[in-house]
Amino acid sequence: RENLKIYEWKDSLACLGMGLGSLLIGIGMKTAAFLGFSFIHKYALFTIGNQWWVFVFLFFADDFTFYWHHRLSHQVRILWAAHINHHSSQKLNFAVALRQSWTELLYKYFFWAWLPLLGFDPLMILFVMSINLIYQFFQHTQLVGKLGLLEWFFNTPSHHRVHHAVNIKYLDRNHAGTLIIWDRLFGTFQEEDKNEKPVFGITSNITTFNPVKIASHEFVNIWNDLKKTNSFTHKLKYLFFPPGWSHNGANRTSAYLRRQLEKHKAGNEK
Repeated sequence: RENLKIYEWKDSLACLGMGLGSLLIGIGMKTAAFLGFSFIHKYALFTIGNQWWVFVFLFFADDFTFYWHHRLSHQVRILWAAHINHHSSQKLNFAVALRQSWTELLYKYFFWAWLPLLGFDPLMILFVMSINLIYQFFQHTQLVGKLGLLEWFFNTPSHHRVHHAVNIKYLDRNHAGTLIIWDRLFGTFQEEDKNEKPVFGITSNITTFNPVKIASHEFVNIWNDLKKTNSFTHKLKYLFFPPGWSHNGANRTSAYLRRQLEKHKAGNEK
């Protein structure tokens, strides 16, 4: 009715293709994760039952784990290569919520391996992970404004718009799953500014709607960067340093760009 042009059919079809691929790969990887968690659970440090309060503790433990998994997926380039597909749309809508990574599923469950070691039941872990993921689906919208007091404790559409934005002040912020408290605690929180509308996408946008290319393009970029140097140290840095690091070019990491923006603002104020 308001002609907002939030969806574009080719982009949405690409998102659905990514979601379908993620679903099919996820069946195998969740099965492997359950088997792995079950093996680890045999050597659990504590005996934890299935009482209601266990779910409360597990909810916080799962969300804490998601925060660090998500944050590192933005700060370590080889992990970013797997995660970047979710950010590569220049739209933000419910279809983009389905634009899930294929390769991220190959490593993400290792971050949760400490939970069965503590004694949490593997099925409970996978169940709570699913609830967290479902909650995050509804954050991918431009149609919901700020939600008052909830903004202090929960991830909201406003917080997640910041996360998907490429504005320098918004880069690599708000990694929350369900609770925004982790970003507030660990210094990665950024409020959506009414004077700076989020611009969605990635710093070097792609134009393809081919799901295979969407899933693989950053791995190709890494490979091309690895070929630029004969230094083993530089090769390692291209894999494990933040996205934007270069051994012979302009520094384009989010931390560097943010510092430059702050210097520019400070200079203008003087």
